[in-house]
Amino acid sequence: SNLNINDVLGNYSLTLVDALDTLAIMGNSSEFQKAVKLVINTVSFDKDSTVQVFEATIRVLGSLLSAHRIITDSKQPFGDMTIKDYDNELLHMAHDLAVRLLPAFENTKTGIPYPRVNLKTGVPPDSNNETCTAGAGSLLVEFGILSRLLGDSTFEWVARRAVKALWNLRSNDTGLLGNVVNIQTGHWVGKQSGLGAGLDSFYEYLLKSYILFGEKEDLEMFNAAYKSIQNYLRRGREACNEGEGDPPLYVNVNMFSGQLMNTWIDSLQAFFPGLQVLIGDVEDAICLHAFYYAIWKRYGALPERYNWQLQAPDVFFYPLRPELVESTYLLYQATRNPFYLHVGMDILQSLEKHTKVKCGYATLHHVIDKSKEDRMESFFLSETCKYLYLLFDEENPVHKSGTRYMFTTEGHIISVDEHLRESPWKEFFSEEGGQDQVGKSGHRPRPHEIKVINSSSNCNRVPDERRYSLPLKSVYMRQIDQMVGLI
Repeated sequence: SNLNINDVLGNYSLTLVDALDTLAIMGNSSEFQKAVKLVINTVSFDKDSTVQVFEATIRVLGSLLSAHRIITDSKQPFGDMTIKDYDNELLHMAHDLAVRLLPAFENTKTGIPYPRVNLKTGVPPDSNNETCTAGAGSLLVEFGILSRLLGDSTFEWVARRAVKALWNLRSNDTGLLGNVVNIQTGHWVGKQSGLGAGLDSFYEYLLKSYILFGEKEDLEMFNAAYKSIQNYLRRGREACNEGEGDPPLYVNVNMFSGQLMNTWIDSLQAFFPGLQVLIGDVEDAICLHAFYYAIWKRYGALPERYNWQLQAPDVFFYPLRPELVESTYLLYQATRNPFYLHVGMDILQSLEKHTKVKCGYATLHHVIDKSKEDRMESFFLSETCKYLYLLFDEENPVHKSGTRYMFTTEGHIISVDEHLRESPWKEFFSEEGGQDQVGKSGHRPRPHEIKVINSSSNCNRVPDERRYSLPLKSVYMRQIDQMVGLI
């Protein structure tokens, strides 16, 4: 009966695993080393547990890979995070988990994976044939990293085929994708196109896959998707900070017609200003961020859904989500305007006031009466706390490395270097190979012995960092004044 509780937990130490690189970024080497040893000694995926492929990938697989890269980094920028006698155990665990997720990609006529898999037995007999676009199309970063560390194309191959399959199902008229698809027929069950739940990280990973792996087709898909978003989802005046009309807003539309489907936005959409920062569309990011911050100012949290026409929440819970903090952090990195430090402090004080409890921080069941649920999502430590910490820690090694690091959709830090751009199987990712030959062992390189690959070199092909000096306080005041009377 509680729609914001799902089946991601897996019966393994999810929060412990998900928070590993947060400890490293905070420079807490003793706790990081202790946590890594605890994971190695106690966590097993040989369990009769049915998990969501997407959640297990971004929360667990991504964290194991991130922590492995931190341990084996020859430069050790966060302090001594090495583990005595470490023998790539986290990488082996990541490999084991990924192999257990692979059955989700089998026996689907489209190549789009099943949404859930049992870690012991594979796809459940009564498995749902419907999955969301984000869940099926946001696996490429973690699966791609694993493939390139192992020298085995299998994982990147299946993830890339899923992305291509979804991309080929987009509307010929609008270029938009829906939010729910049948993995056997390719029929769009959910025709809503937006920036939030069901689609959000699909767009994010098109860009981040390009940044990591340098595959031009990923950037081409992202640019095309971004153009369609601007053409059909964006409402309001053309310029962000000048002209007549309403301030910009991205709405939910029908993927085929571009017509408005409803009048709500969800809290996951607050990630989009951060994504706009990464591509240099900073001015639009400033205005969009202002909209979500205005809602936060009103409730001290972001309701899961907010009806911009009724000027009230549609769904009232707030599970400690990180998206607004993430965009605040990235906007501060892009502009260096101290206004974002004030935004971060506002968010921090709200969390302390409304969500802190004896044993941690609790999901808000209702953003108005501030009632709580006995649950703290793992992404609170993996993302929300991490981005808040980095926002205020200007001397953190992350900020002294230029463009060396990128964050996954779960906030796991990944070093961007040339090692991850070395793909001996690139020729097999052609349109034909990606569609027809995934999983055929004769068409991929032989797996070789796992080797530690150090993250020691910068990548010069990441877009240059941009700095802006905009009168953000006045921009925000104008923007917030127009935000349907929120403040």
